[in-house]
Amino acid sequence: MALDLVDYQQKAHEAVKAFWGNRAAARQKQVESGKADQGERAGVTAGKNMDGFLALMLDIVRANGLADAELHQNRALLTLPGYFRPTKLWDLLVMYKGELIVAIELKSQVGSFGNNFNNRTEEAIGTAHDFWTAYREEAFGKQPRPFVGWLMMVEDVPKSRCPVRDVSPHFPVLKEFKGASYLVRYDLLCQKLVKEQLYTTAALITSPRSASKNGEFSQMSAMTGLRTFVAALAGHVAAEAARCR
Repeated sequence: MALDLVDYQQKAHEAVKAFWGNRAAARQKQVESGKADQGERAGVTAGKNMDGFLALMLDIVRANGLADAELHQNRALLTLPGYFRPTKLWDLLVMYKGELIVAIELKSQVGSFGNNFNNRTEEAIGTAHDFWTAYREEAFGKQPRPFVGWLMMVEDVPKSRCPVRDVSPHFPVLKEFKGASYLVRYDLLCQKLVKEQLYTTAALITSPRSASKNGEFSQMSAMTGLRTFVAALAGHVAAEAARCR
């Protein structure tokens, strides 16, 4: 039976429009209240701007054989045990018959690319290493490997596309990073996260602020594109549905 990708492109366009619209609404609300945060923080402190993508992931799970699975998206039920730390909070967990089927992280980056790129990188690597070590130690019980996904949306703007200079006085920077923009660096990060088997798949979506009107988004490479992500998720869910029936 063919996988059902639930018209993911149209739903992604709607998710992108909601992302930018929610940020703008949050910023305006804080301005009107007289308690506006500094910089881009005003657009993120009011709630989850990636909820449209979360809804897309839920549709993929339901459409590919696990409609009766436990789909956890409320904060109180999104915690998993770790190995280097007691617990980790995820954005989406899918449980079925006592087994963890899917764990997904949804992240975004708007402005402030320098330090935030490093923070996102360290967080993604650390989260995955902690997760798979906990899995090895049977923190989730004895079960097949779950799907672990990481999806990142980054603002498409000249500053995220222009070359970035690095200083490494003792040893040379790896050649693929020399002069690479932040978008290229995020793309390389996603590719390497998958190559090193830290995540089942990792996706990068780029979008300008003007996309609040049309939901415009792009990808940097096929390996890190949204179709690759949703197809991998749908395939994993379908396989688990067949195994668990």
